[in-house]
Amino acid sequence: MRMSSIIIAAALLGAGTAAASADTVTKSIDVNGTPDQVWAAIGPFCSIQDWHPAIGKCTTDGKTPPTRTLVTKDGKATFVELQTARDDKGYSYSYAIKTSPLPLTDYVSTIKAEAKGKDMTTITWNSTFTPASGKEAAAEGAVGGIYQSGLDAVKSKMAK
Repeated sequence: MRMSSIIIAAALLGAGTAAASADTVTKSIDVNGTPDQVWAAIGPFCSIQDWHPAIGKCTTDGKTPPTRTLVTKDGKATFVELQTARDDKGYSYSYAIKTSPLPLTDYVSTIKAEAKGKDMTTITWNSTFTPASGKEAAAEGAVGGIYQSGLDAVKSKMAK
């Protein structure tokens, strides 16, 4: 009887709290250039410091697979990301966030470049993650904003 009371109490306590569910963010943009040209700009794991307007510095640990540490231009935020997959022939890589100031966990992301007609490439950046409870909109907005500002910057860079 005592064990069933404990189980029922635990079930009732858990009834009001829903587990955070995974969220997905996907952003795409068409840019001038062939996939080879676009991949030359965005493909190297630390090249993000050259094209993303928020990133001031990127360093890698030199290991395989590499871990990169990103520091924002204002120096106020640091991200540590592990590359989890790479396909240079398919113009994509995936990575997972190990640490960041974002209100999320279990973040995995892929950035990919695909041909779209002659001298045009579509870049798609997507992720799945678990937002912190009560921070779902903030997490989705932050990730979407990071992606959009980065993609817009690549488009501008490739237009030159």
